[in-house]
Order: sequence, then C-alpha cells, then structure tokens
Amino acid sequence: MVKVFIYPATSLILSDMVARFGHTPLSSAVAVRERIQTPGLESPPLQITPEEPKKGLKWAAVEVPAGVRGRMSLYGPMIEACEAAIIINDADLSFGCMGCARTNELIKFLLREKDIPKLDLNYPKSEEEGVRFVAAIKKFLDSLGGAK
Repeated sequence: MVKVFIYPATSLILSDMVARFGHTPLSSAVAVRERIQTPGLESPPLQITPEEPKKGLKWAAVEVPAGVRGRMSLYGPMIEACEAAIIINDADLSFGCMGCARTNELIKFLLREKDIPKLDLNYPKSEEEGVRFVAAIKKFLDSLGGAK
C-alpha cells in the first residue's frame, strides 16, 4: 500500500480510484477531517488555529500571503509523507477545485521536485481522452503494487 498524493487534492474521484486500487489517498478531505475531529479547535468552519500559518513557513516564505502558508500547513505534511503522486493539470472545476493559484503552483513544484513515482496528466476533453485518462491512472496505480 502506497501513500499517493492526489492533485487536485479535493478530487473525490481521484481519491476513490486510489483507494480502490489498494493505496492510501492523501487528500484535503483527510486532512480537514483530522482537524475537525481534533479537540480544541474553536473556529468552525475554518478549523484553523492562528498557529497554522506559522507552520506553513516550513514550505512558504514569510513574504507569501498567510492564506498560502495556511494551506501549506495542510498540504505540506501530506507532500512530505507521500510515496507517489498523481497530478492532473487543467482539471474541470467539478473534478476538484483547489482555489488558490499560488498554492497550486507551490504544490505542483514540490511534488515535481520530489523523487517519487509521478503521473502527470492533462484533464480529458473528450470521451476518448477520458478512457485513456482512466487507463493511465489504472496502469500507474497497478505499477505501485498493493492489493486490489
């Protein structure tokens, strides 16, 4: 079982595919769930403490907006923990929206720099491309091993 970071990290479709092939998806849903279930957070629905942007300094400079640092406090630990990554470029908003262009650039940069197996695809624009898209993801996940 391999920990696979999915981008966009909000994609339930990718998360489901990774799990169906016996791997652990690293996504924002998992990270947000941990924060929601953590006792002591008193700022719903944000579920962020004033310390989160400070934690984000590990991945983003102090000059970077606090929103980017706050998001990186969520995504940074997952990027460090991942053993593989699936990156989908130009995804439709319904496939998974990340919401912050600068954070997106930083996440993709960190993933591409990391020495792990990566699948980097463009979002399909036709049914034929969609079939090849799913087949490529299946082949990649199979290549990582794990139970089905």
